[in-house]
Order: sequence, then C-alpha cells, then structure tokens
Amino acid sequence: MLHFPYQSFNPVIRFFEEAAADPDVIAIKATLYRTGGAIPGTGIGGIVSSYSPVVRALEQAALNGKHVTAVVELKARFDEERNILWAQRLEKAGVIVVYGLSNLKVHAKTAMVMRRENDRIKRYVHFSTGNYNDVTAKFYEDICLFTCREDIAFDAGLLFNMLTGYSAIQPMVQLAIAPAGLKNRLLYLIEREAKRAEQQHHGRIMAKLNALTDTDIIKALYRASRAGVKIFLCVRGICTLIPGLPGISENIRVISIVDHYLEHSRICSFANGGAEELYLSSADWMERNLEKRVELFFPVQDEKIRAKLRDNLNSYFKDNCQASVLNNDGTWTRLSPPAGEKPFRIQKEMLSIAAMEEENPSPVKQEFIVRRSAENQR
Repeated sequence: MLHFPYQSFNPVIRFFEEAAADPDVIAIKATLYRTGGAIPGTGIGGIVSSYSPVVRALEQAALNGKHVTAVVELKARFDEERNILWAQRLEKAGVIVVYGLSNLKVHAKTAMVMRRENDRIKRYVHFSTGNYNDVTAKFYEDICLFTCREDIAFDAGLLFNMLTGYSAIQPMVQLAIAPAGLKNRLLYLIEREAKRAEQQHHGRIMAKLNALTDTDIIKALYRASRAGVKIFLCVRGICTLIPGLPGISENIRVISIVDHYLEHSRICSFANGGAEELYLSSADWMERNLEKRVELFFPVQDEKIRAKLRDNLNSYFKDNCQASVLNNDGTWTRLSPPAGEKPFRIQKEMLSIAAMEEENPSPVKQEFIVRRSAENQR
C-alpha cells in the first residue's frame, strides 16, 4: 500500500516502466482517466519533457513488442482534449486503445501486468482511489494497492475483459464493480451490520468519502442507525444524510476535513461481528458513481496493511483542528481543541509519520515492482 502524498508516487511509475522494459512481461492493461502532463504538440500543460510518465511507459511497452491495452475515458471533465491526444499518440505506438463505454464513464483506476514466470502467466495488479497522475499525487490524498493474489488478479482480468468487449458482465468474488454490483455489495454490508447489531453484536461502520448523496445508501444507513450500529462518516464535500435525528440517525456522526491536501481517498470499514472487513474504492456514495459509472471496490486483505489502514481511518475522527462536524439542522461547526486536550491535525500527523519512516526505513523496504523468479535472480 502507498499513501499519497505522504509517500512517493515513484513506485507506481516504476511499476509501468519496469514492466515496459522486462522481456518476460507479455501484456499490460490499464484504465486511464486523468494522467496529467503536457498535451503532445501543443505546449498546453507544460513542455514536451513533462509528458505523463505512465503514458510514456505504456507507449514504450508497445514499441517493445508487448500487448498493451489502454482504456481511455474521453469524458473526463476538463481533460477531454488531453485524453484524445494521448490516445492518438498511444495508438501510433501500437497500443490498443479502448475509448471507454458508450453510456458509462470509466472511473475505475486499475492496471494489470502479465508476466511469464516458471512456465505460467503471473498477474500483478495495481488498484487506486486516485488517478495515474504524477502531478496531482503531490497534493491529492489517495491510497493505492499492489497485489498478486490470484483471486483478486482473476477478478481484475474479468474486469478488463468486460471493458474491452471480450466478455459480458461476469460475477466476481473479491472485487465489486459499478454499475453491476457495487451498490448491492454496499447495501448488503450495511444491512449485515444492522442485523448483527440486532443480535447484540457491536455493529460499526466507518467510511471516508468525497460525497454522500445516494438515497438508497442513506436509507440503509438510517436503518442501521436505528438498529444500533455506530456509524462514523468523514465526508469532505456534499452530504445529504442528516445525522443526529432522534429515532432516525442518532447513532451517526458526520465530519468533514478540509486541509492543505485534497482529501480524495475512499475507505470503508465494517465491523462484521469482530471479523472486520476493510475496503478501498474509486467510488463515492453517489447515484452517478454507483449507477452511471464503471467504478471499483476492492478489499484489503494483508494483515499489516489492514492494521495501518485501520489506524489511518480511525485517526481522521480524532482531528480537532481542521475537522467540521455536521449538525442535525444541516449546519457545520468547526472543531477546535477543548481546554486541556492536545491539538490533533490528521494531515500533520501523517506528515510526521512519513518523516519518521523516511529517517528510519524498514529493514526490508517493500519497493519491488515485479517480483523476480528464482531463475531470473540467478
């Protein structure tokens, strides 16, 4: 897991660059929503040397003879011209460019590298809550995950088959995608917490989002609150759920954090009777995301990563400097440290943690991009 901008975006760039150069990599697939960089031949957005390193790596991979597929979203607001020109450049290099879907904006952020290893094909997958944009990664708060777990990689393969027209919608085990199943998965997870709370379990839902407006999700959260589920929501932007209403949402607390970096990641946690489940997603809980876009919802399974992500999510609800709390009359109240309480600012805390990790790096720094087989290491 990488947490931007507190950690470097360089490993993501290396993921693409090393895959492009590795002779054992046979294919690369990626969804491109906003990649940044200059528009080729125009000087808009920078000079030629500021080309998106991710796009440049995909271009080089195709020139190196690899099978490269890029799903380019032409309806990315404010980036339409940029994406069209990038797509044309990729096509000239031999990349198979899929121009999104006719009625759905492709907002999912994922990439997959397929590599020959020991007489089989190994798949390495990257998921993210944010874009493949090395510029915005410096001031957008986002989280990404690298994995080679077979079950997740299999689902990722199904996703790319659907996006590129090789297959119809397929059922998935680990991943959930919108508009096919993500909303139903969320409703199921919320209802499960409500049922467990009714059975005297300690139901709890925590989520960090950019926006919450979907009425079905809001009604489900109200039902869960009435069942006794404790619900903590960090919603940076618009929120049409009303917390603190007696008999309706008195178990729901909503905060918003606006600080130096743009809070952009989507994280959610479901207590599940003690067997907590943690997820990351590209989607906000809005009708447009859950019903009118291709979005991705993916689990976090590694225990060390889960522990770190859990701590991060909990810390957002400790902020008493940059957080505002939503009242039941629709107004927001800016929080400040009460007398005797230590100030806590989540972004400052994350910067401090990142500085300490940089000064005292782990003995095994997990910066590998493609795991080398024993044969290649020799």
